[in-house]
Amino acid sequence: MIKKDTQYFKEKLEKEKKILEDELGTVGQKRDGKDPAWEATSGTMEVDTADENEVADKLEELEENELILGQLEKQLNEVKAALERIENDTFGICEISGGPIENDRLEANPSARTCVKHMNQH
Repeated sequence: MIKKDTQYFKEKLEKEKKILEDELGTVGQKRDGKDPAWEATSGTMEVDTADENEVADKLEELEENELILGQLEKQLNEVKAALERIENDTFGICEISGGPIENDRLEANPSARTCVKHMNQH
């Protein structure tokens, strides 16, 4: 891949990483040195434990945030992996065939690991 293209995708991935980290911060908090790196939170609303409806709402919010957090964290890990491939000079190479990943595919999904032909096999 041309160095200019690689720099373009690196900048695009860095922006996406920042957006994902900001979004993760709205539904969870970072756990230092632990796996998973993020844990869901249920917001800042104070709950009267005597009010069953408030407790139920809080638990529902926590469950929703856990689902969102899982999806965002997966996306973040894909972005980080793509940035590592840039550093290792393997970015834009299909992990199945070893051939180039189409520019249109990378434009749509810069963290893509495979070409269009193999995208359902990863």
